[in-house]
Amino acid sequence: MNIGIVGSTGYIAQFLIEHFETCSNIAKVVKFDKSDLADIYLDLQDCEKFNFDLLDGLSYLIFTAAISGPDMCAKEYEMCWNINVIGTTKFISEAIKRNIRVLFFSSDAVFGDIDGFIYNEKSETMAKTPYGRMKKAVEDEFKQSAYFKAIRLSYVASSKDRFVSYCMSCMEKGEIADVYHPFYRNCIVVSDVVKVVEWMINNWEEFTDFVLNVAGNELISRVRIADEINRIKKGKLKYTISVPDEGFYQNRPSITQMESLYLYDMNILKRESFTTKIQREMENE
Repeated sequence: MNIGIVGSTGYIAQFLIEHFETCSNIAKVVKFDKSDLADIYLDLQDCEKFNFDLLDGLSYLIFTAAISGPDMCAKEYEMCWNINVIGTTKFISEAIKRNIRVLFFSSDAVFGDIDGFIYNEKSETMAKTPYGRMKKAVEDEFKQSAYFKAIRLSYVASSKDRFVSYCMSCMEKGEIADVYHPFYRNCIVVSDVVKVVEWMINNWEEFTDFVLNVAGNELISRVRIADEINRIKKGKLKYTISVPDEGFYQNRPSITQMESLYLYDMNILKRESFTTKIQREMENE
């Protein structure tokens, strides 16, 4: 089968491409992006000009593309809405018309911000932030379609994610990292996302819900991540803890706790500690 990846130059997409290009059951991985590195050029802000016949022959479309910065989505709302909702829904609609199964990367931001609440796949989505409303709009548009499923991601950790990369850079330069606290998420690692995407492709009909929460079984702070880096790097990271100003939390809750009714019970992922996961991740990258 042939699969397409929209947003192919993105952080997680790079891991997906590397994996799927070695899978014997996948004949071709077609990369879509606004980049010369893509197989097919795609500008979601100008989606009407795209030749959708180029989708013919695909079995699955993995839709990773989005402007995902919460602050950018708030500051440049109209532009981000045009990409994250209007362009995205147009592209997904055209794929579904061609009987292509679409796996959409959503976010825990769709839930909102209820103190002390643990969200699962059956929880109501009451997104408050601009970014969350954009992801919710796409979910709501297609959730009745048999050709659409979504995975909701939270913080995806690896040696190449933004925060870990920042900490590693500070460590290498002998600088002191500034770690915001409190900021908690049910972290997973990037290899988990790759496993989930592969499982969804191979078990599409078996998974009967339209959405899967991809959440670790521990609520993890950035301080914990910094400490895990120090566990791996023998205490070489020096950091201070600071409380961000209110503007930081305006577009992202300090705590979002997400769990899954399916992820572990259906053996999609194994239950493992975050310590085990992040150590393995950083050793393998």
